[in-house]
Amino acid sequence: MTQIWICAAGLCGATLIGSVLGFLIKELPHKWNDTVLGYCAGIMLAAATLGLIVPAFNMTTLSSCWIVVAGVMAGALFLNVLDLVTPHLHHITGLDQEEHRNNKTLNHILLFVMAIAIHKMPEGMAAGVSMSTQEINWSVSLGIALQNIPEGMVIIAPLLMAGVTPLRTLIISLVIGMLEVVGVWTGFAMGTASETLLPVMLGFAGGAMLYVTSDEMIPETHAHGYQKQATYALLLGFMTLLFMEKMFP
Repeated sequence: MTQIWICAAGLCGATLIGSVLGFLIKELPHKWNDTVLGYCAGIMLAAATLGLIVPAFNMTTLSSCWIVVAGVMAGALFLNVLDLVTPHLHHITGLDQEEHRNNKTLNHILLFVMAIAIHKMPEGMAAGVSMSTQEINWSVSLGIALQNIPEGMVIIAPLLMAGVTPLRTLIISLVIGMLEVVGVWTGFAMGTASETLLPVMLGFAGGAMLYVTSDEMIPETHAHGYQKQATYALLLGFMTLLFMEKMFP
């Protein structure tokens, strides 16, 4: 149990460290913002595939590997549905409803921040599920924690730019961090409940991470004319996690 608490505290703490850095920096130029996000996307791609989906396939036979495929698709669908039923953002930010309706840039910024928040719980579940195996896989947790720091940074500046007060921005970042703690314990409980369920849950968490990377993070890094830097940063992020896998097999 101590290891689960360490995992949960590490993931939440990494997000909060990033948030503190975000308050210090306050505004990151698009060029660097897209580069940092590209790096995060690369880490998430590697964590989803090498840390979750591949181990899930290794737990199944050829005749039963379809359950991993089903889990991956279910994870992506879960994020898709969750995105659709997200409550109106003005209730969360404290901003005027009319301001949201008339400012497309503001809505885009807040939707991006919400997309990061939405995938925090599945991310935590991914770490929790990976901790429920007989041989604890720290690489998934390390990979997620590493990309949580720049993610924590990039949610602060857009919220402040959108007119959200610093106090409310801090509260939002705390809630986002706590979502990961809930996810870790949920994933751990579900992963230890059944050995049959474990490959499905690993695939589910991996699919959720792939969905966020493809649907939100990569398009965002290509939206401001800095796609080349973002692409190389993605490759670097992917290789970073490969290197970590080598260091912590």
